[in-house]
Amino acid sequence: MGAGPVKLPAQQSLGKKMRVLSVVLAGGSGSRLWPLSRHTFPTPFMKLGGAPLLQQAIERGQACGTRDLMVVTNKDHVFLARSVLRQMTAAPDATLLLEPQGRNTAPAIALAALQCIQQLGGDTVMLVLPADHLIPDVDAFAASARPAFDLAAQGSLVVFGISPTTPDTHVDYVEVAQVSREAQPATGFVQTPDLATAQACLATGRHYWNSGIFCFTADAIVAAFEQHAPAVLAAARQALGSSRTAGDAIEFDAATFGLQPDVGLDEAVIAKANNVQLVPASFGWSDVGSWPAVANAHASDASGNTLPADAISIDTTGTHVHIESHGPKLVATVGIHDLVIVDTPDALLVAHKDSAQKVQDVVQDLRARSHEVVHLPATVHRPWGTYASLKEEDGYKVKRITVKPGESLSLQYHHQRAEHWVVVRGTAIVQIGEVEHRTLPGEYRYIPLQEKHRLTNIGQDELVLVEVQCGGYLGEDDIVRLADTYGRA
Repeated sequence: MGAGPVKLPAQQSLGKKMRVLSVVLAGGSGSRLWPLSRHTFPTPFMKLGGAPLLQQAIERGQACGTRDLMVVTNKDHVFLARSVLRQMTAAPDATLLLEPQGRNTAPAIALAALQCIQQLGGDTVMLVLPADHLIPDVDAFAASARPAFDLAAQGSLVVFGISPTTPDTHVDYVEVAQVSREAQPATGFVQTPDLATAQACLATGRHYWNSGIFCFTADAIVAAFEQHAPAVLAAARQALGSSRTAGDAIEFDAATFGLQPDVGLDEAVIAKANNVQLVPASFGWSDVGSWPAVANAHASDASGNTLPADAISIDTTGTHVHIESHGPKLVATVGIHDLVIVDTPDALLVAHKDSAQKVQDVVQDLRARSHEVVHLPATVHRPWGTYASLKEEDGYKVKRITVKPGESLSLQYHHQRAEHWVVVRGTAIVQIGEVEHRTLPGEYRYIPLQEKHRLTNIGQDELVLVEVQCGGYLGEDDIVRLADTYGRA
């Protein structure tokens, strides 16, 4: 590894004679920000800062002048990704790489690079953007990207470095030879250090946090995989070779995909390569990897609290409160300090900020109990819309269901429950047996036990319906699908 700042020729500039592809990594299980983030609705789709984090990552790439987009996400989240793209005012055409299971960043980037070579050419610059970052100053990010693009076009593997503020033991560190505002070669790497090592890194002034944002050409990263992680590249080639293209998506065979090693890009390639350049970030950054990080991304009051606007706080300092409710809820805190309180309709988290990383232990415990609260959020997103459980006791459950215009639920029946439907907004077609009923706001339909039925929104606006289920068993697995627009029958 070399040393010394790298000065770029003045005539090089962003967007000239280079094609740039944004590769947005939108996987993850959502365990670190439970209970707001769940397995079926992970962090990239959460709204922080006014928009879903996935949308912010895409727009960050667009601000840098990227012309193309590739999103790597779980196949179960494809409708969430498409929904984010549809809601953007100027969304680029995207290629969606649909993982049947998580396999970390190295396989994801290897697949993206191989697909990029096929679609756009090996000299395309890839800007790799995790979709769980919060970077408020997009212009500052674009300014940092300019030298990164130029270095990548010259064959370097570029990592964006963040000046550390604390001896964080949950991030990797990149070492350089000297303090500089210019890009320079990386001279060493420290991965997930213990506290003493992190403190030593902070003391040198020559270590940066590895942001997980990278830049390189497709050819350069494939060559690096070939040299340093050939098994990852070979498995990616095999997975891509057995894939199928369906519209905007590339779907992978689960068995072949599962043969890929579960390893991060840093461990597989970046820490071993001798052509890594670090670009110091000139932008504010948070990986929102914990609730204290989320709190730090919000403006605090004079006591260091980040609370809802109408909250009442007495003798409270350094506390973050997040409320997800089906209706208005007043929050009052008294005599508490440095806590995280996250309240959702089906789960409540109270944790000290110093122990916030142990939220993952809670998730592991819930998984061991097979508790659905680790998988399904209070409001469950489906390709056709959403549903939320409002109340449940023995023998009955009340839900709020929304259906997007033109969408419909599957044709289905239930073995152990009957259902009562009341439309409160929009216009529905309710099929019961072989008969279809046009149903307007305020009108009611009864679905007998074991009778096939279907709900369709035929209006121009969102359909909202209140459902009351009655029966001895009310689990979501008591659904027999006879026909389904989304291939679930």
